[in-house]
Amino acid sequence: EHFGVEGRIYAKLEYLNPGYSKKDRPALQMILEAEESGELLPGQPVIELTSGNTGTGLAIVCRAKGHPFTAVMSEGNSMERARMMRALGADVVLVPQCPGSVKGQVSGEDLALVEQRTEELTRELGAFRADQFKLDASYRAHLLHTGEEMWEQSGGEIDVFLDIVGSGGTFEGCAEALKAHNPEIRCYVVEPENAAVYAGEPLRDGGRHSVQGCGYAMDLPKVKRENIDGLVQVSDEESIEMTRALARLEGCFVGISSGANVAAAVKLLRGAERGKTIVLTLNDSGLKYLSTGVFN
Repeated sequence: EHFGVEGRIYAKLEYLNPGYSKKDRPALQMILEAEESGELLPGQPVIELTSGNTGTGLAIVCRAKGHPFTAVMSEGNSMERARMMRALGADVVLVPQCPGSVKGQVSGEDLALVEQRTEELTRELGAFRADQFKLDASYRAHLLHTGEEMWEQSGGEIDVFLDIVGSGGTFEGCAEALKAHNPEIRCYVVEPENAAVYAGEPLRDGGRHSVQGCGYAMDLPKVKRENIDGLVQVSDEESIEMTRALARLEGCFVGISSGANVAAAVKLLRGAERGKTIVLTLNDSGLKYLSTGVFN
């Protein structure tokens, strides 16, 4: 009602997971599947690059399962995430950003530096790489669980699913699960305006934006283009304003990617999907963004 649109938005509150994000799901799935296959041996170290959320989930799972865990993260991400991972028992390696990068705006170039350091440390530590961009378990967590829960909890009353893509696991897993129930459900990829590569747009401002953990301006191995029915772009300003509005209007204290998802949903309800029912995730907790100025 506040935004003057017709329709309904169902939101899964993924910030209520133990690590305060949806990434707890692929973290658990990757470790369980690797142990079952024998790729991950008892007591073997685990490593992964992260914007903070997958690392938090892995820190929890690895501590419980007896694996030393190292998280590799860009210095451009909010420091609450590094502190939380360390508190949970992880070693955290921070990688400097590219020259000219802006704190709080992690670009694809910054991520490439984190990837390079992660590969080096994987070899040095003899670690298992819990690669959220490449391992099937990273999207299977959402195929087997998140998407099925959306269907069951909504009673199948879903017209549209959308997600702002980071690794792409949530989009692909949920899209596959929902389309298996009803092929007519339309699935939209959401991207930051400055890094709308799926929309075929040139990068703006070097692809830099404020939606941490998403919009890395890269082709994502886990996203199947045949499951993309549409594309939506959101600006930093729209994402941040919606993040603030969710706290004030809905009592949902969430991060910027959650605001981006809801901002995209409101855009669709104003246009192509007027009057429809949209399902999405609220991805992580606003507690991870207190140092960013979002809530100032």
